[in-house]
This record gives sequence, structure tokens and C-alpha cells, in this order.
Amino acid sequence: MKKIKWGILSTGKIAHTFAKALQAVPQAELYAVSSRSACKAADFAAEYGFEKSFGSSEDMLKNPELDVVYIASPMACHYNDAKMCLNAGKNVLCEKSVTLNSAELTELLNLAREKKLFFMEAMWTKTLPHFLQVKKWFDEGRIFKIKMIKADFVNIVPFAPNDRLFKPELGGGALLDLGVYTLNLVMAFLGNNPMQIHAYANMRNGVDFDDSVILDYSDAFAVMDFGFDCRSENGATIVGEKGLIVFDRWFFCTESVKLYDNNNNLIEEKYFPHPRTSYEYEIREVNRCIAEGLKESPLVPHSDTAAVMRIIDRIKGDIGLVYPQEIEKG
Repeated sequence: MKKIKWGILSTGKIAHTFAKALQAVPQAELYAVSSRSACKAADFAAEYGFEKSFGSSEDMLKNPELDVVYIASPMACHYNDAKMCLNAGKNVLCEKSVTLNSAELTELLNLAREKKLFFMEAMWTKTLPHFLQVKKWFDEGRIFKIKMIKADFVNIVPFAPNDRLFKPELGGGALLDLGVYTLNLVMAFLGNNPMQIHAYANMRNGVDFDDSVILDYSDAFAVMDFGFDCRSENGATIVGEKGLIVFDRWFFCTESVKLYDNNNNLIEEKYFPHPRTSYEYEIREVNRCIAEGLKESPLVPHSDTAAVMRIIDRIKGDIGLVYPQEIEKG
């Protein structure tokens, strides 16, 4: 497979992690980076070995050699940045949450289809071998029908008024930053159409600091907790009629996944090597899709991304979370 030329839009913290992952994937070429500051872009390019740097995204997108752009800007910027990339004819991997709401996402998906371009939300956890192993156990009927899923993703993040996580104008809050992962996990196994949604949040400074969400599927349910004000083991358990599956620290997948029977006997345990950042798996998946001419990934399909965003819209409505951009658009 020929090397895929990658560009990174924005040089914030997540961009550094992603650049390290690109370095670890032989089929990925570190080609271009853009920042609002030409100096920052040049320093970033020199640090990680990018061939080109640009002081504006518009200039980077004019380059005909660029195959795909990773959007690393704050969440509130994703919609405009992704739209700009697609209109420039570039394939897109957009950091999560992909947009602030379903209306923005629908427009981007329609634009990607119109332009015949690849588009994917950077839901890297769904490309991990740990996650794919659990899907395999489930598809094989190893635990039979799911009755309950419990997943946590909570970390102590000290409040800082200038941190994007706490600024509503930047798309802050736990739902878009952490909850999107738990929703993707749950909906991958229970489906995209829960019967009822119950959501509760601790709101401060216009964003949600801590949330509890229950998705009721009539014959099964999922309980999720995510937030910035406390700490947890961040585990996930999928309980079925014939057994259960346990992720050790499911989000980070630094350990193993375990399959138990109903008598709590360990039936199978799988370990997988931990790469440099874990983003390598999504990079390989994007490379593969582009090389094969696919416009969406079967691991992170557009239909799943859209379904999760619809649930996020409903949760936002329940907890009273509205971003300034949404108020402006009416």
C-alpha cells in the first residue's frame, strides 16, 4: 500500500499525541501541519518531522498532494473546519465529538457524500483490538442476550477557566468530551434506538461537569457515569444471560478483556500489546479505507456516528445544555 499523506489542522495537545501515533505507522506520511501561527506550525513540523507547515488551514488545503486531514481543533470549531476541508476536496478524520449537534453532522455527512470523500469521527476506541475481541465474543453468542451494560469514564480535572473543557463557547463539558465514548460503547452492543433516555447532570459555568445517563431498551438497559469531579476505575461490564464480559479500564485498554460464565468462572482472557498511543489503530483503519476507495469505515460507520449524536441531542435537552453557537443559529 502506498503511503497516505496526512495533514493535521491545529496544533493543540491532542495534535501532539496524534503526531506521535503517525510516526509509528509506516504507511502514514507526516506531510503537512497548519496553525493560526506560522511559527507554531513550523515548530510542530520540526518536532515531529512533517514535510510542510502552514500559517493557515486554507493554505494547507490548497496542496494537491495532501490525502487526508486530521482535525484537532476544539469541538466548537469542528463543523466549520470539517466543512472547509471537504469543500477543498480532502478526506477527513475529525476528532470527537465530531460536531455540537445532529444538524451540523447531517450537513457534513451529506457534503462528504456529495464530494465522494472519506469522512470519519475519530472514535479510536472502536478500532482497538480489545473492542473488536469483545464484539467477536458477543457475535459468537458467548454471553447470549445482553441484559445490562455498566460503563464509567470519570477523571478529576481541576477547574481552569481558560481550559476548553469548561468553556461553553468551545463546546466544553463532560458529555461531548467523555460521554460520547460511553455512548459509542453501549450503542455498539445494544443498538442505536433506545426506548427511553434518562439523564442527570451537575451543571456549572454553562457546561456539564458530571453526568449519569440511563438508556432503556425495554428488555435491557445501560448505566453510564462520566465527569470531571471524581475518579473511578473506568471499567465496563457487559452482562448477558449466559455470562459477562469485563473490560479492564475499558477506555484505555491497557490491560485485558475477560469472559466469564454465570458462576463467575473465567472462561477466556485476551491481552493485546499496547502501542505508543493507541491512535495507531484508527490511523491504520483510515489508511486502509482510503487505499481501498471506501468513503466510510465499517468500524465507525456514518450511521453509528449519527445515531450517537441524536442521543447526545436528547441528553442535552434533558440536562439543559445549549452552546452559544446553537443559540445564535436559533
